Amino acid sequence: MADANIRIPSEARDRLAQIAAGEGMSLRAYLQHLSRTLMTPAEREARAEQTRALLREWNGYDPAPAEEARLDAELDRRLAQGAAP
Repeated sequence: MADANIRIPSEARDRLAQIAAGEGMSLRAYLQHLSRTLMTPAEREARAEQTRALLREWNGYDPAPAEEARLDAELDRRLAQGAAP
């Protein structure tokens, strides 16, 4: 596999290296791990649609877009509340 150089601020590189070391990985291995485990926006949308289809089939749950937006806003509010000091 060919290598690529990516220019990022040294602070970001150092932080990622610390996170990688904490996971027992080199920075290179950690970045490869991230590239395999994080989803692209298109992959996330496909996963969300699969989940919606499974919920419709399983229990008939099929929220309208307005209901989805309300639930997303509520989840965002609760996550922010939980992250607050």
